[in-house]
Amino acid sequence: MLYPGASHFSTMASSQPIGVFDSGYGGLTILKEMVSRLPQYDYLYLGDNARAPYGTRSFETVYEYTLQCVKWFFEAGCPLVVLACNTASAKALRTIQQNDLPGIAPANRVLGVIRPTTEVIGKYTRTGKVGILATQGTVQSDSYPIEIAKFFPAIRVFQQACPMWVPLVENNEHDKPGADYFVRESMDLLLAQSKEIDAILLACTHYPLLTPKITPLLPAGCRLISQGGIVASSLADYLQRHPEIESRCSKRGQLRFFTTDSTEDFDNHASIFYGQALHSAHSALS
Repeated sequence: MLYPGASHFSTMASSQPIGVFDSGYGGLTILKEMVSRLPQYDYLYLGDNARAPYGTRSFETVYEYTLQCVKWFFEAGCPLVVLACNTASAKALRTIQQNDLPGIAPANRVLGVIRPTTEVIGKYTRTGKVGILATQGTVQSDSYPIEIAKFFPAIRVFQQACPMWVPLVENNEHDKPGADYFVRESMDLLLAQSKEIDAILLACTHYPLLTPKITPLLPAGCRLISQGGIVASSLADYLQRHPEIESRCSKRGQLRFFTTDSTEDFDNHASIFYGQALHSAHSALS
């Protein structure tokens, strides 16, 4: 069964776009890099803004919401869905890949943002001490320490949850003076864990908008890592290695944006993340 807003797909009847999912706006920072790197493909973005943020929700709830959205993408014709949300990648991706895909769409694929990042994190550090700034849900999942250990067992990972950062960004307060206190608080808590941290990963797609606030607080020689470029490069590599998926992805350079909440609010906020004006349609999930 389709949903309000499904009529918008009628013009894409023969289209098989790459789906990009986020609980809100943050995934647009990933999509922007994907489009820059791979502009020939069609993309379909869904922000589940009506139920955002995901970062404080339980594993069960995040899994339920994410699976519902993945099914939405499959109904819209997407052969490949990228969870451009660290919380969804941490709490739902593996279960969907292992337990749900074989039954609902065995030929389709769902990817996340954690593995691509952890595969390359080692090249950003000299000391072997890496900081992770993330939502409470991502930190609680321990996904980053677990995945980094698979590729770089010698690296020590220090995590810090930043519960106020997503609300600051979602409410367009990220560049206001009021954000300074909360950014400094989380940075101080992270850096207090080790004086040798020389690479810090922004493990939430909202956080790049706080870069101007974070950068002055970095210790000398410490690198700040955003995920967009990393995930885009990983997607390009994935499509090259999996022609059975790549051949199913339509290539018209089309972009479509959907939100489960107000389109007016989405369009107003989304331009901040994507860097240009966007026009979305509403979809109530079935």
